[in-house]
Amino acid sequence: MTGTSERGGFAGVLRAWRGRRGVSQLDLALRAGTTQRHVSFIESGRSTPGRAMVVRLSESLEIPLRERNALLLAAGYAPAYPETPFDDPELGPVRVALEGVLRGHHPYPAVIVDRHGDLVSANDAFRALTEGVASHLLASPVNVPRLLLDPRGMAPRIINLDVWAWHVIDHIRLEAARNPDDRLEALVTELTKLVPDRLRKPRPDHLGFAVPLRLRSGDGELRLLTTLTHFGTAADVTVAELRMEAFLPADAATASALAELGRAVPSGASDRP
Repeated sequence: MTGTSERGGFAGVLRAWRGRRGVSQLDLALRAGTTQRHVSFIESGRSTPGRAMVVRLSESLEIPLRERNALLLAAGYAPAYPETPFDDPELGPVRVALEGVLRGHHPYPAVIVDRHGDLVSANDAFRALTEGVASHLLASPVNVPRLLLDPRGMAPRIINLDVWAWHVIDHIRLEAARNPDDRLEALVTELTKLVPDRLRKPRPDHLGFAVPLRLRSGDGELRLLTTLTHFGTAADVTVAELRMEAFLPADAATASALAELGRAVPSGASDRP
């Protein structure tokens, strides 16, 4: 059983997550299979939840695995979710699967990143797009949002930087608001200083989050759409935090140019761009 101060700490963290998700005590109780009275008692520190209830509450609030472990610790229990290093033999099947997906996406660019946007792996199509950027941006750990938006990185090649940069920054800001993280907040501050000011009025062709990346290349303009993919049922912190960002051609000319580029570079995966 936890002490009073520990219960108070857990109660405050639970209330904060519930408020962050915009979920009422009743809604949380229904999702977790308990009563509103029980949730109220837990949040006031009058009731000590069991380990299984802490897990159910965390799942119901869609709290990331890393923070679920923290919530369990705050309630006085051992973490439930392992955090295995990505290069550990235990994650061999995951690495093989991800590398296969990256190769399969060739000749279109794709990367695997962690929760901070740091590069885990990339295919050679993405590597080809990063040729000529400043070497320090390619030194490990490579942060992909920084690589894209830094003036010494790919930013000078982005035709619609004044719009697309804010698409990237807003996505990171939303993630930091949904799942608070000091590094993400610092990255938002850093990137905001690097890019052009946000347009005060959207252009007539403004598409919101559907805005394509317009990239200069030796074969002319590339128009790319982005997709994000993650593991939906991961029980390991490392795996749960992985994201694949894949770039798809937005028109036939881009598809043709990427196919031509793909014939000039090998199809493979790399831990660096």
